Amino acid sequence: MGFTQNPFWEEVKKQPATLGIDKGSKDFKLTNFNLSILNSSQTVASLKLKTDSKFDYTPDELLNKRDRDKFFHLGDLNISIKPVGSSDWKNYSSSTKRVDVKPIIDKKSLVAANISAALGDIPLQVNRYWQNINGDLVLKFEIKNTTKSKYEIGALGIPMIFNNNLDWKNLDTAHMDNVFFDPYIGKDAGYLQVNRLHGNGPSLLVLPYENAGFEAYNPLNSDPTPRSITFEGFHEWVIHSKAYAETEWKGVEQWNTPTSTILKPGQSKSFALRFVLAPSIKQIENELIRQQRPIAVGVSGYVLPINNTAKLFVKSTKAIKKIQSYPADALELRKEPNTANKWDNYTVKGKKWGRARVDITYEDGSLQTVHYKVIKAEKDVVKDLGHFLTTVQWYENPNDLFGRSPSVISYDYETKSHITQEKRAWYAGLSDEAGAASWLAAIMKQLLQPQPEEINKLKRFANETMYGRIQHKEGKNKYGVVKSLFYYEPDSMPAGTYSADINYKTWSAWPKKEADNIGRSYNYPHVAAAHWVLYKLSRNYTNLVTEEGWSNYLRRAYHTAIAMVEKAPYYAQFGQMEGSVFLFILQDLKKEGLTTEANHLESTMRKRAEHWRTLNYPFGSEMPWDSTGQEEVYIWSKYFGFNDKALVTLNAILAYMPTVPHWGYNGSARRYWDFVYGGKLSRIERQLHHYGSALNSIPVLHEYRNNPNDFYLLRVGHAGMMGALANVTEDGFGPAAFHSYPSTLANDGISGDYGSGFYGYAVNSGTYIVKHPEFGWLAFSGNLTQQQHNISVEVTTSSQARVFLAEENLWVTTEVGEISKFIYDEKTKDVTLTFNSTVNNIEIDNIILSLNQESDYKVESYSKNSSGRYLIPKGTSSIKLKKI
Repeated sequence: MGFTQNPFWEEVKKQPATLGIDKGSKDFKLTNFNLSILNSSQTVASLKLKTDSKFDYTPDELLNKRDRDKFFHLGDLNISIKPVGSSDWKNYSSSTKRVDVKPIIDKKSLVAANISAALGDIPLQVNRYWQNINGDLVLKFEIKNTTKSKYEIGALGIPMIFNNNLDWKNLDTAHMDNVFFDPYIGKDAGYLQVNRLHGNGPSLLVLPYENAGFEAYNPLNSDPTPRSITFEGFHEWVIHSKAYAETEWKGVEQWNTPTSTILKPGQSKSFALRFVLAPSIKQIENELIRQQRPIAVGVSGYVLPINNTAKLFVKSTKAIKKIQSYPADALELRKEPNTANKWDNYTVKGKKWGRARVDITYEDGSLQTVHYKVIKAEKDVVKDLGHFLTTVQWYENPNDLFGRSPSVISYDYETKSHITQEKRAWYAGLSDEAGAASWLAAIMKQLLQPQPEEINKLKRFANETMYGRIQHKEGKNKYGVVKSLFYYEPDSMPAGTYSADINYKTWSAWPKKEADNIGRSYNYPHVAAAHWVLYKLSRNYTNLVTEEGWSNYLRRAYHTAIAMVEKAPYYAQFGQMEGSVFLFILQDLKKEGLTTEANHLESTMRKRAEHWRTLNYPFGSEMPWDSTGQEEVYIWSKYFGFNDKALVTLNAILAYMPTVPHWGYNGSARRYWDFVYGGKLSRIERQLHHYGSALNSIPVLHEYRNNPNDFYLLRVGHAGMMGALANVTEDGFGPAAFHSYPSTLANDGISGDYGSGFYGYAVNSGTYIVKHPEFGWLAFSGNLTQQQHNISVEVTTSSQARVFLAEENLWVTTEVGEISKFIYDEKTKDVTLTFNSTVNNIEIDNIILSLNQESDYKVESYSKNSSGRYLIPKGTSSIKLKKI
């Protein structure tokens, strides 16, 4: 739909323009920015980089459309106040009804104005100042109580209006024009980072300057700009949130304790933000240090398994006066000696499952908050997840009219019920992400922790329901994958089949013909991954999957990959979520000597990668913009040596996948529409640890293993990997994602598309050991102890199957076998591996171990077999890796 033909904007054009664009603007040059401010409203008309005059941080192409009442602009203010003693908050916004502001002559400011009239009948005086302070842009509000009564400011929010609107853009123009922004909701240490979509160039940082702690991050849903797949909406930086907490957020535990400010008669208070540039995304923290802002670095992140001891490093120009856990019994903090460059050093232990916070009070009274999620041990989270999926979510109904039994079916955690009917057909139909994800998670779990009772159920699902129903296996549609087994066709079904309480008059209530459509490529990786896991179980264990030969399962995985391209060619031109499984299938075909199939699959995938090579930004999808195709695009680009496209893809990932001291946003790949397509509470909303987190961690950690000195990649990648476990409940339910709106701050109610992210954890989780130049020896997903020159790490991932030693670029993986301990001798460079005697209590024939080709190690006393792996006899308690 063209811009001018959009019905919404056609209606907006009928409203009077009130922003006063026709009254002109003033231009200012700062050290890093060219700034334009409208004369009438003194809001920002444009904020451009000096080094790139074509790029505007604000939605400049919409300025002449959004020049009506109620549209927010940079420079606006939202405020809620009440007389002290009153119980009713009254809300004011400078966007509600535009009037000309009253200019103020202030020699310290670029421009200044009394904006009280723009706030309607507010009883306080509000002045706004745009200032150039040492070359940086500062936005300051001064609020004065000119009455004879005390007033309480219960909500104070500054809209952050940057150009994240991708409407009418293709991928090229979006990556050139647009930004995404992510918050660190850390009170006085908080900040907002604004990154260009391509991930290159500087990163804009919004920082507290005066009395402007980042207390909450609130969606501006009152802004009329329509939210959609291409527009997440705007947010406001909330300095005080008590009024919101007592009204629209009532009953919801917030990230930070809500506060307010009281102004006595005649008293005034200023609140200010500063806009600065970091040279690049990876240099954000260095810039914060240069700006004398406190920063925190958590190892290994902020999703904290209860059996791990984490590290927290804090750098500040102010001494720490007090550090404490909230709730008090949630975390155990212990001070360790400072680092060489005087970073404060703490160990952090989780004591109680759930959300937790570290409150750091500095000597000047400022407060920094660091947000943790304490979870069970990774092994226990995965065990509970597998049990929940194969018991509570197990669906057994021989009379099911849609052929969905037996299966692991979608689940509503709030009503404690299977989802057997839904107006969105795929939810109840076992395919597409929100339908297939639960059975996919159950099968991928077996890759990490094979459990015979669960596998027996899943074999029934695979043989009776998946292969033959979800996946056609006969006739012209051989290996085609349908969109849904559930469909809405009341005329062809018995009376009473469909609930009268569900509105089936919607496009998503597919008839059988649409449900049977095999043209959506995104459904194929789920099935291919299931066949591939069954191959692994059949090949590597004696008594788990014996019904068919292992080669049958591997060939089915191969045929499914080929069928995706042949049966669903349009969408197959894009990268797929879980698309990395096709590379794993190719590698196993080669390893098993299935040369014909391997050559065919490789040439088929190369054609796709060569197409991506021709594109500037080769990660399109069925959506106008997406964050899932990057996983497969990166993997194949790397495999075929298209390193330039792999780098473009990686940089784009880093632009939407931040590292900040907050478990919900740290490593959380951007996604904001899949609550509509895979959630219960259906709305456009930034999702915290949607499946994109763990999928995008695959390329990030792959890149890290190729660049082991890049600590930033490790932090982002590991955080995304742990995102797959972050929201799993204590009893093992995996939800679609966590709702970021402060009115909710809770898991979504249904399983949705959770399993696609768990795939990312299953194929990618690992323990990482690194010697950091400032922080010393560290372990991610492990507990590290150091005795003289021996570095010993207890491996704490759920499978205990992968360990990377950055110091030696050594990647140790077991296809069968659990590594309980990894010991590195700094002097001799030798590595000792200690093994558990069984795998998840299953007797094994051999430990199957591999070392990455780039390492210069070999296993003492053993030789590689023809497939390049080491077979270690069962019962072997330890082996030594010798440096060649």
